[in-house]
Order: sequence, then C-alpha cells, then structure tokens
Amino acid sequence: MVILLSGLISEQITNACTNFLVTKGASVKGSTMITYAADSHQLYGELYYWPARDYPQGSMVDVIEWDTRKYMGKISQVAHTYSVVGNMNEHQLAIGETTYGGIETLVDTTAIVDYGSLIYLTLQRAKNAREAIKVMSDLVSEYGYASEGESFSIADANEAWIFEIISKGTNNKGAVWVARRIPDGYICGHANQARIQTFPLSTGKKNSIAITSRELNRVSDPIVECVYAYDVIDFARSKNLFKGKDAEFSFSDTYNPITFSGARFCEARVWSFFKSVNDDMNQYFNYISGHDLSRRMPLWIKPNHKISDYEMMNFMRDHLEGTALDMRKDAGAGPFGLPYRWRPLEWKVSGTENAPQYCNERTVATQQTGFVFVAESRNWLPDPVGGIFWFGVDDAATTVFTPMYCGITEVPECFKVGNGDMLTYSPTSAFWLFNMVANFCYTRYDLMSADAQEVQKQLETKYISKTDSIDTEALKLSAKDMNLAKEYLTNYSGKMAQNTFNQWKTLSEYLLVKYIDGNIKKEKDGKFERNRWGNPVMPLQPGYSDAWKKEVILETGDKLLDPTKTGH
Repeated sequence: MVILLSGLISEQITNACTNFLVTKGASVKGSTMITYAADSHQLYGELYYWPARDYPQGSMVDVIEWDTRKYMGKISQVAHTYSVVGNMNEHQLAIGETTYGGIETLVDTTAIVDYGSLIYLTLQRAKNAREAIKVMSDLVSEYGYASEGESFSIADANEAWIFEIISKGTNNKGAVWVARRIPDGYICGHANQARIQTFPLSTGKKNSIAITSRELNRVSDPIVECVYAYDVIDFARSKNLFKGKDAEFSFSDTYNPITFSGARFCEARVWSFFKSVNDDMNQYFNYISGHDLSRRMPLWIKPNHKISDYEMMNFMRDHLEGTALDMRKDAGAGPFGLPYRWRPLEWKVSGTENAPQYCNERTVATQQTGFVFVAESRNWLPDPVGGIFWFGVDDAATTVFTPMYCGITEVPECFKVGNGDMLTYSPTSAFWLFNMVANFCYTRYDLMSADAQEVQKQLETKYISKTDSIDTEALKLSAKDMNLAKEYLTNYSGKMAQNTFNQWKTLSEYLLVKYIDGNIKKEKDGKFERNRWGNPVMPLQPGYSDAWKKEVILETGDKLLDPTKTGH
C-alpha cells in the first residue's frame, strides 16, 4: 500500500498492508495460502473482477495508477487475458503486496507501471508463480516501475514466493529485484519492511538465476529457487549504496535499511505471526521493539504445527495480544480495553521544547482496512474449483472471511465495484455495513467485540465445513461441463456473500439495541429480558475498571472527591 515520502521513504511510510505466506507442507490441507490486509485511510473495500478476454493483435491497454486513479499511459495488450477475482486468477495464482518505500531518489517519475497495476496485469497474464515473475520482470523492463520499493507475495497451487523490487530512478527504465521461493514446509511474512537480505548468487549454481532476456525462460525450471535482476548488485555499487563483496550483498540492508520504525511498526507484525507457531521467536523481541536492530529475524521459519485456513484468518486479526506490546493494557486503551490508536503513529506532547517522541503500536488488524483476504490454492482440484479467495471488507478483527471461488463469473452485489465509494454511503454495501459495526464496537470494545466475534466464528466455521461438499458437487458438474461448475460456484459464492451481509445486518441491529446509551440490556434464553408488564428490565451499568478510576483520580485530584465519604 502506497505512501508519500521524504528522505528515506521508509522513515515516512504509513506502514500499510500485511502479508503472510504458508507453503503446502506447512498447511493442514496441503494448500498454499497467502494473506493480505489492504489497509489505507482512502481505500474502499470492494471485490475487483476482470473476465477472461481475447484481444486482436496490436491492442493497447490503459494503465491507471491503483492508488490515485491517475492515467499513467498505454502498454501493449496480450492476445488472451485470464479472469481475475480480487487478487486471485482462474489458475489459482494469487498476489499480495506491502510497500516498504526504500530510497526516494530511486523513484522513477517517468515510468508507466505502478505496483497495483503490476499485480492486476500480471494476474491477467500469468498461470503460475514462476510465470508471474517473468511477466513482472518483462513489464518493468519495458515500461518502467512507477512506485516505491515493494514486497510482493506470489503463490500458486504448488509454490509460494517473496519478490522484492525497487525502481532505478527517473529516466533509468527498469528495476532491481530479488525473488525467493519459500521452502516447502516453511512460512514467511512481510509488512512494509524489505526482508530479503543475502541470497544465493548464480555463479556456479543451478538453483539461482541472474535474469537477463536470455535467461528468462529458465525461471520455469523447478530446480530454480532464487531469481534476481542481473544488475541488482552492480546498480547498488553505481549509486554508492554498497561496497562489499558480492556474497555479502543484502537487498534489504542496501535498498531499505532497518530503522526503529521499520522494526517496531513493520517487523513486529511478522514477528507476531511467527511467534504464534514457533516458540523460538521471543529471542527477537528486542529487535522488533526497535531496541536492538543488529539481530534480524530469519526470512522464513518452520512452524511447530501445520496451519489451517481458519488460523490464517485469525492471524490477520492480531493486535499483539498477550505480548509486552499489548495495547489493551495501558491508559491509551481507554476504559474498555481498546486495542487501537488513532493516527498518527508517532507523537509528542505539544508545547514542550525538544520533546521526546513516542509511538503507538502498529498491528496487523487495523481500523483503516479497505479489504482483507486469505487466498487458498489447492493443487488436487481443477483450477476454477481449487482456488478459494476468502474475502472480507474493513477491519480484519470484525470482518467475516467469505468464500469466493476463483472460477466465479460474477461478483456479489454487496462486494461489487461501484456499490458506494469512500465518500458515498450505500445501504447494500458490505464495506459500509462492516464499518458501521466495527466503529460501534470501538466504543465498548471489551464487550461488543465479543458479540461480533461470536457471529464471525459461526459464519466462518460454517463456510469452512461446507467446503468439501461444495467441492464435490462442483467436481461432478465439471466432469460434464466446466461452465456448469463455474455457474454453480458463482451462485454459491453469491449466496454466501448475501448470507454474510444479512447476518451482519442483524448483528448491527442487535448491538444497537443491546448497548444503546452506554447501558447493557439483560438477556435470558437468547432474548432481551422483559418485566411482567412487557417493558425492558433495568439494564446493566457496569461502570469503569479500577485501573481506569485510578487514572481519573491521578488526573483530577480532589476535583471529583465527595468530602463526606472520604473513607478511613
């Protein structure tokens, strides 16, 4: 997710977007999974869709910058494009991203292809992760790369890759980049900090390629596990960014050196994912808290158990709970344990000369999310059936991941592009409905979020439990005609989206009735309790915690003291 910049871009980054990657051997089902939280204060949550199409020779396509909607220029269209649902195409290829910024002077203001366009053009042109790497390399070589430094997650039904790129400056078309395959059985993550450090060089090795036009086709060789721009090191030398031996070259340390903010706001999110499935990660706490930047985390780790799709959904809901950085545990959480802080991330006490700077934590789940997904690719099924794009809008903590099969041919109305926007409310838009519930929950998070999470869990576990039967029926239909299977999956995905919308609408009404005016209505046998005359019984009024009361006393002194009841 993009940002605007000064000096080292990473110092000014808004720290938007989070990706986690899981390989086949690390997942319960043997599927690959990547996650993406597309969080931006200006991004509207909707489900993109491009149908497959054929184009006559010589066709051109307009490139529109994803963040700003600015026209960038035209590029050549390919003869056939694949259908794309969100960030997953009909061949189960999925791509996510996080922006790390990097070095401002390397931004190419004359280039055509921005990072968002690079994702969606590639999804329309590539069948698998290795083809995606070739397509991305070709596009930036021919048309230039118009964005800041970026980390991409690229996964198909068999492999997951991390791909990190930065442009080469104005009027220097192309980009330098490194792509690494995540070893099977391992997991990876990135969150606005470049993470690839040293990597295998191609000299004398068969599993690594320095990409030139002659070498591009070798990417498809399954022995290849590392691919990089042939000039990624030489370019750094030419800009006086690196002076050591080639074998010592670190992409991250050269193009996006780690800083306090890079560790605390970015790497901490990856660490929180890693620590959930690996007991050895506490050794990196001083690093991710920004107090010791010399001992960086590994690029990937082996989890202590295989990971399910439901776990991946919940990893995207993380607020650093249970760690020393848990935001529910200080005065900033307010009286009701809110694990959110409104921006800015960094702050000072105003009016104080040379005041020290403080920070809020930056967590995976965050209020300004447009959409979030878990892309699950399964190689034992035909592509239109095998790919499930678990999609949600707004804050991952209070969203519902709803199954959108990658073979669908129509987007449900509540997720459809054009159904409202960031400045236009729509009563049929899931984005606005989920925002309504989330923003209400923020007012009494300790209690209201639990009500939302109960409905969330019911829906997601129901959808997951139905997957096998839906797959089986789609397979039967595909044996007759794949179009019948696609129609079935389109109808099913649409019904589930509408079910999610309806259940969340009911939840929004329930929360309003239960928590109106700071009261909490009593319930009995699943209904709000009434007295014998049919009126509501006196509601609960739990007040504030002792910790919060003490904060108020410290702030106000004797101002609120009842002098007739001073105690003993």
